[in-house]
Amino acid sequence: MNSRYGGKVRKVLTLALAASLTVGLLAGCSTTNKGKDSTEEKVLRIGMLHGSNDDSWFRQQYTDIYEFNNNVRIEIVPAVDSSEYRYRDYSKEQYVEPDYYEGMKKLMTSSNPVDIVIADTSTLKRLAEENLLKPLDPLIQEDKFDTSDFVPAVIESIKDIGGDNKLYGLSPTFSSSALYFNKKIFADAGIEPPTDGMTWEEVFDKARLVSKGEGKERVYGFSFNRYLGSEPYWDMQYSYVSTMQLKVYDEKAEMMTVNSPQWQRVWETISKLAKDKIIPSSSNMNMEEYYSEENYSPISGDLFLSGKLAMMLGESYYINEIAEANNNADKIKNFNPVDWDIVTMPVHPENPGVGGNIWVGNTFSINSTAPNAEAAWDYIKFVNGEDFAKLRSRSNTYEMVSRKSYITQKAGLSYNIEAFYQLKPTPPDSAAEEKLKRDIPGLNSIPHSGRPHFQEVLENKKTPEEALKDWEEKGNKMLLELKKNPKAQFNEDGTVYEMQ
Repeated sequence: MNSRYGGKVRKVLTLALAASLTVGLLAGCSTTNKGKDSTEEKVLRIGMLHGSNDDSWFRQQYTDIYEFNNNVRIEIVPAVDSSEYRYRDYSKEQYVEPDYYEGMKKLMTSSNPVDIVIADTSTLKRLAEENLLKPLDPLIQEDKFDTSDFVPAVIESIKDIGGDNKLYGLSPTFSSSALYFNKKIFADAGIEPPTDGMTWEEVFDKARLVSKGEGKERVYGFSFNRYLGSEPYWDMQYSYVSTMQLKVYDEKAEMMTVNSPQWQRVWETISKLAKDKIIPSSSNMNMEEYYSEENYSPISGDLFLSGKLAMMLGESYYINEIAEANNNADKIKNFNPVDWDIVTMPVHPENPGVGGNIWVGNTFSINSTAPNAEAAWDYIKFVNGEDFAKLRSRSNTYEMVSRKSYITQKAGLSYNIEAFYQLKPTPPDSAAEEKLKRDIPGLNSIPHSGRPHFQEVLENKKTPEEALKDWEEKGNKMLLELKKNPKAQFNEDGTVYEMQ
């Protein structure tokens, strides 16, 4: 046989064999195969917060396999059609944020309601409060659906949705953060690298020991992220203050609470780290040196890959970026592959074991009035089942699967992957706090108003105590204004924002 045509025949036979194996695998993926035994096609409607005409990605990820193996047709319905906003002329009209919650509620209570709901935590909380979601616990118990293999932090995060310790949904995936560290920097300094469960102060102490150099050769001991020119104020708010659960204002949003010894310690700690160049910031770096044409490279904006950070907080999907850079080291100017590992996020001593940054992926919930509740539960069992987790675990995506048994190290690497899910998640805002922010949108401006005061501390113009007192005074005026006008928006200096 001609080798050219023989090769084609072998290729066809190989593809046919692969296809038959895939069909066999997918056949094993269905939880019950209920739909196959029925000649009548069932329609399962999934409501999502937003979407457009192109739903191919979601179908490829979550529905095609199920539809292939069950006599079910899945319809995906967005609460807000994103394409509608794409074509509006905002030179003639002001952009108004769509009300996703009301859009989803309408989908759930219409004459043709959706069966399954996929929404963010905030929306799901409100739906659970109004009894619009079906608790899954009775269904889990009745079918003996095993959730013991789920990452505890994922289950706890979902249980926080209703505030009553019930599961109003399940999520097959999650992402998280950990403390990345450069092993070579620690070895060269003769310092023991960080370990799981360290406190923030212990991490900062190590950071001081390994910081060295000047100018663009400076190696910083720690950073809240990997980005060049990061902002210490916001880094502090999102990663350090949030895990302490320090409040900017009281539970009624009537008085500021920032003028306190605890807030002073926070500002003293972080501002000193920045002023001592232990953590990088736009105020202690010559940005022109990093962005100059001669220093440019594909990784020049990434301080960790550039070898300028001993430790930094990073997301789970960052592993793929490290692997890509290391695999292409010979193509990157002045780049040496990074020898790295991870440990758990730092914790505060008053909350040991708490502080994990967990972002739950698509959470699948059932409408309490779903016309096809049985089919909806069958589908949710499938996307949260072991077979689906096994399939998803083979992909180098930015998410990890929620079932611990199938969490695998990416890109053929070896690292402390358990660091991503050892800690308990930081408790979310209470239902009352979330309602307050919904009712008074201007409250989101209050944290922003503290930045110029922290900047004064960085520039040695004010002490933390003086700056926090100033912020308290300004914030109280803003809160008073919000009492009179809940929809007021503010500039960073605390003055009311006026539309031009």
